[in-house]
Amino acid sequence: MKKLLYLSLIILSFTACKKKKEKSKDTSATTEEKQVYAKSAGRLNSLTIVSDNHLWEGAVGEQLRKDFAASVMGLPQEEPLFDMKQMPPKVFSGFAKKARHFIIIEEGKEKGFFKYTNKYARPQLGYKLTGYNTQEIIEQIKAHEKEITAHLKKHEIAYRQSLLKATLEIKGIEDSLGFSVRVPHNYRIAKASKDFYWIRKNNPHGTTDLTFYTLPIDYFKDEASMTQNIINMRDQISGDHIVVDEGGRFITEEAYAPYLKKTTVGGLPAFETKGTWEVKNKYMAGPFVNYVVKDEARQKYYVLEGFVFAPTVKKRNYMFELEAIIKTISFK
Repeated sequence: MKKLLYLSLIILSFTACKKKKEKSKDTSATTEEKQVYAKSAGRLNSLTIVSDNHLWEGAVGEQLRKDFAASVMGLPQEEPLFDMKQMPPKVFSGFAKKARHFIIIEEGKEKGFFKYTNKYARPQLGYKLTGYNTQEIIEQIKAHEKEITAHLKKHEIAYRQSLLKATLEIKGIEDSLGFSVRVPHNYRIAKASKDFYWIRKNNPHGTTDLTFYTLPIDYFKDEASMTQNIINMRDQISGDHIVVDEGGRFITEEAYAPYLKKTTVGGLPAFETKGTWEVKNKYMAGPFVNYVVKDEARQKYYVLEGFVFAPTVKKRNYMFELEAIIKTISFK
């Protein structure tokens, strides 16, 4: 009798665990992680959509493209958040399952939201959204698109950072500015002084650049006007240090207001600004991302910026690389 009772408890426990794993709520995803060792594949910022063709070609596909192929903020031309490709479920097998990021759409099932970490390969992040009909699936997409986008971007940045093996030696930056940062070895130091570092890399179409400096905590008199404060800061400090052709000056492009949001960098509160730079009186311009990081303990701001000059090509992935580099920062 005792053995029978013990066996029954084991079966009930196993069943409860299984149901808990399979059960999904609208507000949060059930996460599944498997010990797999196949290497994931896919270009930077790519996303595989696994759905029946009629869903992709209809309202569900329109909603997916609206949310996950929306234009990236701060770029001079339209470029999508993710390059998406769709395939029906029967094709999602073999090598296709190694996609670094995927979203599975299933119709005819109870509304659900599932998250998969390293399900078929490593590193990999995937989701499954289910609903009995098109309307329920669209509701699921709308309810979770912000969460999915944030997680996919964070996952992609971590992957990009994992590729930063050999790094550039930046002498004195930790003593001068109070932090270290992992910059790939194919960058070079264009300028290094006690309070300003300019690091850049030549690419086939131009350059990718980084600048680092600090400011006293009382530099900004009014944080309520941070967009204009950051524009003024860039135009003054970067304008003084970035060398351009005679008659020009490195400034924030005047026609469009930059995009500003609050975030965190290296565990500290920060303002993220995305916009366009230009060289005044010259035909030179491009996108930038700027982080003003507040360190109350040390009574200063860290200013970390990446910008790109590549006039003939798309710039999303160049900017993504710079963001990934900046976010390797480690404060003293």
